Amino acid sequence: MNRRKLTRISGGAAGVALLLTLAACGGGSSSSSSSSSSSSAASTVESSSSAAGSSAAGSSAAGSSAAGSSAAGSSAATSGGSGSTANLPAAKLSLLFGSSGKAETDALNAATAAWGKQSGSTVTVTPAQDLVQQLAQGFSSNNAPDVFYVGADQFPNYAKAGNLADYADSLSNANDFYPALKQSFTYDGKFYCAPKDFSTLALFINKDLWAKAGLTDADVPKNWDQLETVAKKLTQGNVAGLSVSPERDRMDAFLVQNGSYLVDDQGKPTANSEQNVQALTFVKKLVTEGALKFPKDLGASWAGEAFGKQQAAMTIEGNWLLGSLKADYPNVKYTVAELPAGPTGTKGTLSFTNCWGISATTKSPDQAKALVEYLTSTPQQLEFAKAFGVIPSVQSAQAQYLKAFPANQPFVNGVAYAKGVVSAPGITDVLDDFNSQLQSLATADPKEILDSVQDNLSSALGG
Repeated sequence: MNRRKLTRISGGAAGVALLLTLAACGGGSSSSSSSSSSSSAASTVESSSSAAGSSAAGSSAAGSSAAGSSAAGSSAATSGGSGSTANLPAAKLSLLFGSSGKAETDALNAATAAWGKQSGSTVTVTPAQDLVQQLAQGFSSNNAPDVFYVGADQFPNYAKAGNLADYADSLSNANDFYPALKQSFTYDGKFYCAPKDFSTLALFINKDLWAKAGLTDADVPKNWDQLETVAKKLTQGNVAGLSVSPERDRMDAFLVQNGSYLVDDQGKPTANSEQNVQALTFVKKLVTEGALKFPKDLGASWAGEAFGKQQAAMTIEGNWLLGSLKADYPNVKYTVAELPAGPTGTKGTLSFTNCWGISATTKSPDQAKALVEYLTSTPQQLEFAKAFGVIPSVQSAQAQYLKAFPANQPFVNGVAYAKGVVSAPGITDVLDDFNSQLQSLATADPKEILDSVQDNLSSALGG
């Protein structure tokens, strides 16, 4: 493979943040929630005093393995949540979001309708076809929505450009967000926008295929060697032991597990470190042995589909897969475990988040902030968790969340050691190029891929 070098882009090591990223994402991409609406038409629903949307216990309901547990918290609509609008005049707000499906859309419609009834304001809720493109158009025409999803990868670009109001420190629940999530949306020392929720990666295991291979609970892999062993045993006939999408939002977890990452804690590029080369070489070894197959080689569009169709006995995905399994593959029996540690015992996973952005040019900043405070309240976040599988971004919700969804403990545990995308203004091209090169990992040289990423990161970050 020829090393590919991108032209220099703006940014600097000082502006790099290790982010806990993405939101509730459906489909095979961790950014699907922040870029497009996967299954919802871009129709507009106005939520005011009349309830908007049906019950959110639809296609993406959280926790197939936790389906028998009690409802997650009381309804934010009846408990009142927070987001006080006392003494605020009624306003008309617009909200643009990237939906993971009907369940997320319905839940957001219901939440904004409840807040509208409480506040007297109205919220026009629109699921985006292409969130990034639509926001860019709104910013350039000075007609951005009042409130919108912001992906952690795009956040520094918007903050640098002055598109966002830096409101989050003034929220009454500002100190309730997980510190790492707050850091994800901090730019130049300012906490800009409230984290919406978060997701992490974990290991999904098909219980029937596991038992068929003669494996027991004691065989759940705790390290790479054990992962390789069980993946080989599970590979039988047309069934792959493990399927993982060949993209950085999955593969980077192996880098973290081997004690390295694309950048160090100071933001200096470390993409071609010895540990990273070793990690990517291990993944390629699994592919060469046939123990790991990419979804496309199984006729699937993403690893979650391959797992749901029982073409793969294991996969590495986020908690967004819970809703997909419940809706589309309800007969699949599975369990979830934390990702195996690397050779030195280092745990590692990736985490994804969005924030609630407020436009710097909104005509109703106080009402927009009150809406966000309501949407990020503990009762409402628990409703969202019940509806479409996300993990609340506030620490006060953790105990209630785990009581409702005890089987989801591995995802929550992951936040303590997770890392997310490297973020700096203009760095998206570098990460997209890395993603493109990973598609050919089966035949490529891992070191050459990482050398290329190192060159591009150094150029982008000035390191």
